[in-house]
Amino acid sequence: MSREFSKIKESLASWSEIRQLLRGGESGQIVPVVIPKDRRGFAWVALLMFALYLVGTALLGGGGVLSALAALGAVFFLLTALVWLWRRAIVEIEEGTTGVRSRWGAIVGTLPPGRHYLWLPWDRVDAVVDTSTEIPYSAPIAACPTAENVPLKSIEFFLKFRIVDPVAFVRTIGAGNFDLVLSSAVQDAIRQRSRKVHTERAYDLRGSDVGDMQELLTRQLGRYGVRITGANIPDVQLPDQYQQHLATREKVAKELSAFEREWELTRKRRIDTLLMEIERAKKTRDARIVEVRAAANTARKDVARMLEEHETQAQRVRWEIEARGRAELTSAENEAKGLRRLADSYRDNRAVLQYELARRRLDVGAKLAENAPRPIVVRTGGASGETSPLATLLLAQLLPQLSADGGAGNGQVKPSVEPN
Repeated sequence: MSREFSKIKESLASWSEIRQLLRGGESGQIVPVVIPKDRRGFAWVALLMFALYLVGTALLGGGGVLSALAALGAVFFLLTALVWLWRRAIVEIEEGTTGVRSRWGAIVGTLPPGRHYLWLPWDRVDAVVDTSTEIPYSAPIAACPTAENVPLKSIEFFLKFRIVDPVAFVRTIGAGNFDLVLSSAVQDAIRQRSRKVHTERAYDLRGSDVGDMQELLTRQLGRYGVRITGANIPDVQLPDQYQQHLATREKVAKELSAFEREWELTRKRRIDTLLMEIERAKKTRDARIVEVRAAANTARKDVARMLEEHETQAQRVRWEIEARGRAELTSAENEAKGLRRLADSYRDNRAVLQYELARRRLDVGAKLAENAPRPIVVRTGGASGETSPLATLLLAQLLPQLSADGGAGNGQVKPSVEPN
């Protein structure tokens, strides 16, 4: 890493050296502005005066050979003076550069790339400025303190700038003074940035976004006709002691990273093993699920067959019960029909039975009439209705005899006492 600031300067050179100085610099220094040497001079004035002298000689010579030679010499020296003046009036501005034109020392404008003619001797080009090239500038800043006030060993800041207003640049500051202003602005910006960074994150400055710094520098240097076109921080160096500390930390971090990688490999290996076991368990589970489904299907078939058998058995029992019931019903109906017919027969034979019963009653009545006892009427009372004791005594003696006789003759004697 470069340990020196880039240097910006302006040089005084002839027109033939301008290209080399603007493109390659001088002694390792950047040359964005070259002051060209004035090459015109006044030699053509002497030739012009001598030509005028020869013209006067030719006019005053009286028309001889001397006058003719003087006239030819006057024409020759006049043409030579004009050619000299034409050649010295030519100014060629290289492509990518701009010439600053002045008159009597005052800047009056610019000259674009190409050929120009400055006929008047008081018109001249004060400077040729490179306005198209992005000029690189490197600034290594040493001892930049961080947020913990730890001075960094160095911070290298790199930027590119371009001169957009050559008149403002030449008139306001110039290349030499611009080098001082630019280095000061860059150091201030870098120190402000390092103050915002912790020491352990100092390496994060490498390649970090420095857009804010670029805008700040553009605002500060814009008054000089300069625009910052790019900036970055390519390198940061920490103090030696802190670097050793970081080296230890990096070593520990590498060991930790190695351990983490090893642990990651172990974890992946274990995860792969577990995944294989899970897949194996899934296959076993699927096989068992297939077996269970097959067993369930078999069980369903058995249950369906058993249900069909039981249903068939129940149908057969139902049919048997229905057949037995129909038979019993038919038998009961037949028996009822028989009983109904028997009842009809009994109803039809009732008159006969009643006739037979009446006839038997008559026979029994006749028999009873034949064997019925004869009543004896004893009149014991008179007209007054009183019973005499003599009649009662006689009746008491006769009744037993009558009863005995009546029993012997299979008849009954019913005494009847009627009052007289």
